[in-house]
Amino acid sequence: MTYSVFRDGEICYDTSIFPIRTEEASLIPNGADLSFSSTDRSIMVGMQRADIERVASIARRFAEWQLAYRVAKELGTGDMIIIDGTLQTNFKNESRYLGALVKTARERGVLLTGLSKTSALFTDTGLSLLGAVIKIAEENSLQGPWYLPIARAATDDHNAVITVAKLHQMAEHIFRFEMNADQYEQLDADGIENVFASLAANACDLSFPGYPYGLIDADQFARVTDRDISHYQAIMLSEMSKMGKRQKFLRHMGALDAHRLLNLIIG
Repeated sequence: MTYSVFRDGEICYDTSIFPIRTEEASLIPNGADLSFSSTDRSIMVGMQRADIERVASIARRFAEWQLAYRVAKELGTGDMIIIDGTLQTNFKNESRYLGALVKTARERGVLLTGLSKTSALFTDTGLSLLGAVIKIAEENSLQGPWYLPIARAATDDHNAVITVAKLHQMAEHIFRFEMNADQYEQLDADGIENVFASLAANACDLSFPGYPYGLIDADQFARVTDRDISHYQAIMLSEMSKMGKRQKFLRHMGALDAHRLLNLIIG
């Protein structure tokens, strides 16, 4: 539940998180880490005040890091975690969650990686990076699977080796794939080949050739349907009642849900 408050002379967004099951409380981020000024540059779009929904989505991102951290503690040498997205942090307090994951992955010998379905990277000629690589591959009749190291990002918020990969001969898409830079540099040529061979072996499903099936499965289970929304909203209203703030929040929620009601009417 993300809501606005007036603090220190400005509008801020605070978040309270309620686990559906008490045994999963350790898998969710700390609500104190999800308090942002509405003029925080990391969440603003241009010069406009940040949308409150932006902060709500950050809670999910932090939770993904936290869950990956818990998973890493159960894995061992030779295992690999693939994050849906990059290994770059963008928001205040996010590095705290990624840092814990990186530390545990190194201690357990677990390779930390990330695969992005889209990429906003450009070449120095203004072309999209993925489009430029596809052009080169086509000109050289490279059918795949293949991978191409692109760069090493070495900033405080992004310590990764960036590659581009095509994981199946029939694939119509190529992807940006990252590995933690420190772990990548400890791999020999055979180790790097094994990483991409493992990815390719898991990217053979006919529903989306070239995309690791584990990520397809994860996306399916992570989706929130309209029916789910009603269920979770009931839980949230119950929590608001326990706080004695149900009526207060409902009053302000009405300022944003007219569009949702029209969608229900029109279908």
